This record gives sequence, structure tokens and C-alpha cells, in this order.
Amino acid sequence: MQFKTFGLAAAMALAAIIPASAHHSHANYEAIKWTDIKGKVTELQWLNPHVWVYIDMKDAKGETIQYALEGGSPAALTRGGWKKDTVKVGDEINVKCHVAKDGSNNCLLGFLTTPGGQPKEFD
Repeated sequence: MQFKTFGLAAAMALAAIIPASAHHSHANYEAIKWTDIKGKVTELQWLNPHVWVYIDMKDAKGETIQYALEGGSPAALTRGGWKKDTVKVGDEINVKCHVAKDGSNNCLLGFLTTPGGQPKEFD
């Protein structure tokens, strides 16, 4: 009887763990500190599992660099009031995000201020 109980407990534990491991972590981003970035939207990808926003911005030398900004899922953003056209190519936006630990031009979006000045949570 104890073996049956142990087997059931093990099966339940596995059932709980497997879905949790299906989603990747954001360990590649600096989760503690925020970075503010301002730029012009050059591309939007409203795709599963994450929406991506690409912006061109100027670095300290005045040269244009592109940042890839990772957002939440389309479903989560829609529930939060986002639409595919909330931000459009050509829009000047401000974002608050977590930069990539490896120094690449990637950022995990936290907040985005639309051209109309409306701050929106991006997650």
C-alpha cells in the first residue's frame, strides 16, 4: 500500500513540474535593474510565445543601433488592453526594460510609453 501511495505522489509531482518547465526563464536579462531606452519602432512581431518590438536608437556616439525588445505573449498583452496597432512602425517610444546580461542589444520589456504619452505595462 505504501508503494502505491508513493507512486501516486511521484506521478502528481511530475505532472506539476512538467508544465512549469515548458516555459523558458528570463535569466539572460538583468532582472534587478531597469534601463530606459528611447527610439523609433522599425518592426513589430506579434507572435507566440512573445511579442517583439525592434527599435532604432542613438548610442553615446550618435550612431544608430537596433534593439530587440521582448514582451509578453499576445494573449497576455490583449488581456492587458493592448492591440496590434497600439504601437506602430515609425512611432517614437520610450521603454523601461531589463537589458541582456551578455551586453547584446536585447531587452526584456517592462513598460512602454506610447507616442501619445500613455505609459503601458508590457507583460
